[in-house]
Amino acid sequence: MTDTPNACIAVVDDDEALRESLAWLLDSVGLTSRAFSDGEAFLAEAPGGFDAVLLDVRMPGLSGLQVQQRMNERGDEPPVIFMTGHGDVPMAVAALKAGALDFIEKPFNHQQLIDIVQQALLTHQQRRRERERHDALQARYAALRPKEQRILVHVAEGMTSREIAEHLDISAKTVEIYRLRAMKALGAASLAELVRLCVALQLVTALPARNLADRD
Repeated sequence: MTDTPNACIAVVDDDEALRESLAWLLDSVGLTSRAFSDGEAFLAEAPGGFDAVLLDVRMPGLSGLQVQQRMNERGDEPPVIFMTGHGDVPMAVAALKAGALDFIEKPFNHQQLIDIVQQALLTHQQRRRERERHDALQARYAALRPKEQRILVHVAEGMTSREIAEHLDISAKTVEIYRLRAMKALGAASLAELVRLCVALQLVTALPARNLADRD
């Protein structure tokens, strides 16, 4: 089981009996769910607030693929698991290409469904933590002085301290002071880690493999 006791799963399917069955199944393993009979009703309820979505491929009104497209356009992040009939597998494959986590054919094995849902919750946890770490990194970078930010970019571009000093018309010692201060602020324990953080911040593209420790 995941460590998200308050996780909520959206169940979007026009079959009332299936919705009730899935609600019972999810509840039996301690998971909360909310059911929607069509895609329009689901999209009206802030899909981003759910931790995973069980989504039928074929429904009246918006199809599951159209709902997925709307979620992608809005930036909604919950992992999507498609529920498909036997003839809908090609559509499910298209859904995977559009970012769906998985698909499961009806009628499905209960344990298989639970396993897939648990994987979706784990994926959502990991994505959320990665986003939180990235947001915190961006905040630390934004708090740096403008000169510290410029020096970081030059370091990540592969320039030595001497080259940066000449470029900014300051002493190499000043460059080192600013660089060390910036590394501490970003939580980088090494030059290689500092470069990786700069790549994560999209300050530079990834550098070719090289021995960063010997660069200066």
